[in-house]
Amino acid sequence: MRLFFYQTAIGKIGIAEETGAITGLFFENDPMPKNVKIAESNTIKEAARQLNAYLLKELKEFSVPLAPKGTNFEQRVWKAIELIPYGKTASYQDVAKNIGNAQSARAVGTACAKNPVLIFIPCHRIIAKNGSFGGYKKGSALKTWLLNLEKNP
Repeated sequence: MRLFFYQTAIGKIGIAEETGAITGLFFENDPMPKNVKIAESNTIKEAARQLNAYLLKELKEFSVPLAPKGTNFEQRVWKAIELIPYGKTASYQDVAKNIGNAQSARAVGTACAKNPVLIFIPCHRIIAKNGSFGGYKKGSALKTWLLNLEKNP
């Protein structure tokens, strides 16, 4: 695994890649994976370019290849979340219905919390059914910031 850090509008972010696909996004204080090589790759450079363009409101959809590791259920949830358009939100319940398991809203929340490629898979777009923001792996302040970024094009 390769990992390289970049300064962004939301702080220092590490982007990890394996075999040509992005597998992780790390914030400065996150625990680092073992057996990682600190090095850039073309895939990491492109992911960083896209991430910065997104944070500057110059990009609305990522095209970098993603390969997050997770269970089959988590993979289904993440694929459904990738389909939520820029500037839109969906509830945990909506995602549960979209993956064919309407009773799994809480499990959708857990899958969001395990998303290793935050922002690229936009779990920040998932909110509670009552319209409240719900949780976010990196805290409500970042979730609010990202939602506001997308709300005000």
